[in-house]
Amino acid sequence: RSRACPRRHKSEQALRDYQKVLVQLESLETGVGDQCRKEFTDLMTEMTDLSSDLEASGIPFLDYRTYAERAFFPGHGGCPLQPGPEGPGEEGHRATVRQGLTQLSNLLNSKLFLLTLIHTLEEQPSFSQRDRCHVASLLSLALHGKLEYLTDIMKTLLGDLAAHYVHKNPKLMLRRTETMVEKLLSNWLSICLYAFLREVAGEPLYMLFRAIQYQVDKGPVDAVTGKAKRTLNDSRLLREDVEFRPLTLMVLVGPGAGGAAGGSEAQRVPARVLDTDTITQVKEKVLDQVYKGTPFSQRPSVHALDLEWRSGLAGHLTLSDEDLTSVTQNHWKRLNTLQHYKVLGGGKAGRWGWPSLPSDIPMLEDGEEGGVHLWHLVKATEEPEGAKVRCSSLRERERARAKAIPEIYLTRLLSMKGTLQKFVDDTFQAILSVNRPVPIAVKYLFDFLDELAEKHGIEDPETLHIWKTNSLLLRFWVNALKNPQLIFDVRVSDNVDAILTVISQTFIDSCTVSEHKVGRDSPVNKLLYAREIPRYKQMVEKYYADIRQSSPASYQEMNSALAELSGVRQSPGAHYTSAPHCLEALQGLYNHIHRYYDQIISALEDEPLGQKVQLACRLQHIAALVENKVTDL
Repeated sequence: RSRACPRRHKSEQALRDYQKVLVQLESLETGVGDQCRKEFTDLMTEMTDLSSDLEASGIPFLDYRTYAERAFFPGHGGCPLQPGPEGPGEEGHRATVRQGLTQLSNLLNSKLFLLTLIHTLEEQPSFSQRDRCHVASLLSLALHGKLEYLTDIMKTLLGDLAAHYVHKNPKLMLRRTETMVEKLLSNWLSICLYAFLREVAGEPLYMLFRAIQYQVDKGPVDAVTGKAKRTLNDSRLLREDVEFRPLTLMVLVGPGAGGAAGGSEAQRVPARVLDTDTITQVKEKVLDQVYKGTPFSQRPSVHALDLEWRSGLAGHLTLSDEDLTSVTQNHWKRLNTLQHYKVLGGGKAGRWGWPSLPSDIPMLEDGEEGGVHLWHLVKATEEPEGAKVRCSSLRERERARAKAIPEIYLTRLLSMKGTLQKFVDDTFQAILSVNRPVPIAVKYLFDFLDELAEKHGIEDPETLHIWKTNSLLLRFWVNALKNPQLIFDVRVSDNVDAILTVISQTFIDSCTVSEHKVGRDSPVNKLLYAREIPRYKQMVEKYYADIRQSSPASYQEMNSALAELSGVRQSPGAHYTSAPHCLEALQGLYNHIHRYYDQIISALEDEPLGQKVQLACRLQHIAALVENKVTDL
């Protein structure tokens, strides 16, 4: 009993610390309240303008096919399955291969074959986690026209996975994506929730992204270090006080923008920039404002355009990040800004336009060239007070960083947080609301997880909470929050990404069952939303409870929804079954079968029912067709 006292004293102290921190945060947030309200009013005006623009252009959603490819093959920037060029005389050979792949497609319809294939591949020591995800995505493509069947396979495999984890630690199930069924589940959710994204959650997600982008752009961003005055992420905070002035430039766009003669026909568009912006930053902001209704992939590249300053009739000057006028001192070369060129902005002080000519100025890859260091707002070696502490361990460095964040920096982060709060709340509300019908796939999945828990005698509500969180909120929604480019045709800058990381982490913390407590040594990003997280946790709990109490999703309803998704998508390029990638997916799948051919044939031959329907024999026939070495000789 005497041993327990220090521990109890310690937990009481931690609680007191937590309450103290909450009080301090509340007082700091009250302090920045006026500034937040002013910023928020400005932001709402901007967002209202954006909403009216969107009525004409629409939110730049990716078409279904591009969205699915990015979800199935992240990191590839799209689908890695492009058809190879056909050489002369290869048509006959290709026809034989196509015949083999068509037969493979038919063989995949055998549940016994497909499950044996998946289990055999996963048993191979050299079949890596990356291979598992890749094959799961190839299967998702190959079976996209048969989603009822794919769902049946996924449920069978999830049942096997649950049986495996029940004997170990059930709370670890679906925590990562280490098995093919976990990747199949991710892909299945991406397919089933696309309509919900377009109709419900997409708008608040897009408005959050745009609100963040607008707020970041209103303050200086260091082009070399990437640090910004306006952020939620303390590791990206520009701590130095950089003086800056907002400018409005008149940009000439349209016919004749590159020549004085056509100037009268060109359209003049006002663009907001800062005098501390580098020329590349100015071009990015101008492109964002001139092409605000145009999806990012259809805009001109920032590197393909020159920015020309026109003053009066004769004065034309092409501006660039580096030129003969750049200031170099003691091996430090400063990137050119509008301030450097003494551009004042506004009405008649300068007119802007650019010719659509490729720029000869290469983008700066890093901050050093030939012994000369590049800098923009702050030299990379100049760190603010408190950050120069050299510590041995990572933990000590974290602690030093926490201490090096005086109130002034924390208030900057809190001010940004307060300004964006409505947009974060709207997004979380759209994801976790049951005011409108929950997507049938979510209800169906949660009911299935409830059944699995019942089957294995799991009565602990915490385990079910974790399963549902791991299967939907952490697997699908955190990914959607963190990566707008998976849903929209947009460019996500590093600073916007850093802010979305903090918001995504807040969402993750809101889904955990453990109590969220912060203390004096907690990372700043955890402190920011410490007062909101208990409210978000209640939203998650209520979401799960409301779904559980809603009327069950019948097998027939789900199948009818899946049948519709399989073939009758209305969006362009959505009819996946006839997509050319289906054949390439089958070829990719065959390549993995080829790697472990003997093991797969052996597993099929060991299966009594497999022998009866000659699965091994059918695969051998497919191999003979696909690997046909017929040539013209």
